[in-house]
Amino acid sequence: MGELVVGDWFGKATADAATTMLTEPFVHDFVRANIWHLKGRDADLLVDTGMGICPLAPEIDTPAGKPLIVVATHIHLDHVGSLHEFPLKLGPRASAAQFESMDDAVTYAYMFHNLDGAVSKLPAPDWEAADYRIPSAPLTRALDEGDVVDLGDRKFRVLHLPGHSPDSIALFDEADGLFFAGDAIYDGMLIDDLPDSDPAAYCRTMQRLLDLPIRIGHGGHGPSFDGARMRDIASAYLRRRERFVSVL
Repeated sequence: MGELVVGDWFGKATADAATTMLTEPFVHDFVRANIWHLKGRDADLLVDTGMGICPLAPEIDTPAGKPLIVVATHIHLDHVGSLHEFPLKLGPRASAAQFESMDDAVTYAYMFHNLDGAVSKLPAPDWEAADYRIPSAPLTRALDEGDVVDLGDRKFRVLHLPGHSPDSIALFDEADGLFFAGDAIYDGMLIDDLPDSDPAAYCRTMQRLLDLPIRIGHGGHGPSFDGARMRDIASAYLRRRERFVSVL
């Protein structure tokens, strides 16, 4: 990953010739997610859209007239905040109906309202975290397990990987091994204690990921990882859950 270049609100880093990572360095690290822009032949792909505190669309360098397919990996606040800014909005079938309302209880936006140190820099002089809301963003297309997102020169298979959330999906290029993981797995402390988390489902997801032949994984948080590192993360989670269950 190249050096993170920080602008007025977003930071950008080059992962490779086709892939850029964006993030929001001034938001609390609990909701500082990775946003991935991949250039394709016939269409570009944007995976997740951050908090939506400042406009994201002007930061995405896609040629005029070229489609930009935007995929939300799940409906949590740090992944769908700017989804409404884009015309082609794809997201998980399991939460598809909820993208229209973006209810605070579903997105967990309410957690941000009273988060201590929500931002380290004000995006506007009168901005307050208590006023934070996520605009409605009805999906153009709902994605199921096995669906394909086609960029022309590469195709991504949709994987439903619940646990962190019931609707978590990921995108896997089976030909190349490129894996956009969302919050299904990333190189950091995996969160499985939200009201809609399901540790048992998360264990099944981790078992599935042990056999997924990825080349490189780009997660919703933390640094990118290779297949060996992903297996380490998944195995560590499974061991942690086993110890927890054995104590009960």
